[in-house]
Amino acid sequence: MIALIKLFLTFLKVGAFSFGGGYAVLSLIQKEVIEGNGWISAKDFIDIVAIAEMTPGPIAVNSSTYVGYKVGSLAGSAVATFGVVLAPITISLLVSVYYNKFKHLEQVTWIIRGIRPAVLGLIAAACIKIGKASIADIRGALIALLAFAGVYKLKLNPIIVILISGALGVILYGIM
Repeated sequence: MIALIKLFLTFLKVGAFSFGGGYAVLSLIQKEVIEGNGWISAKDFIDIVAIAEMTPGPIAVNSSTYVGYKVGSLAGSAVATFGVVLAPITISLLVSVYYNKFKHLEQVTWIIRGIRPAVLGLIAAACIKIGKASIADIRGALIALLAFAGVYKLKLNPIIVILISGALGVILYGIM
């Protein structure tokens, strides 16, 4: 029971401070589940990110569900998922009610201008941390560069890039 409470509180914290969503939250999840609680290894975290990216839904929700299951089975996944969505849903409801009333204020504009670059910094930190753990050799670096080029330059659908990267993994790590 104590593990479930800790799981809930950890992911409540993640959900409450996951400004920017998506990849911006990965750094916080990594810090909480690997460094803070030791629930999973860095390698498991990379696997979670890969699976969370391939499955439908927000990466924070998918990640919390997986970690929760690993820590506390089905109850753990439910508790972690509920924890990670509770604060954002509550905050979104409050913002939607009050944003239109206050969006004309200069201070609100200042706050949003300050948050945007911070979100970029969070995403960059997560990319560097995940990159260090994901790219173990030249083959991994090649797949990463090709995936980046595919999405950024060629505007390929990320699903196509993931499928191609999986095929490249089979070729570069399995066949060769």
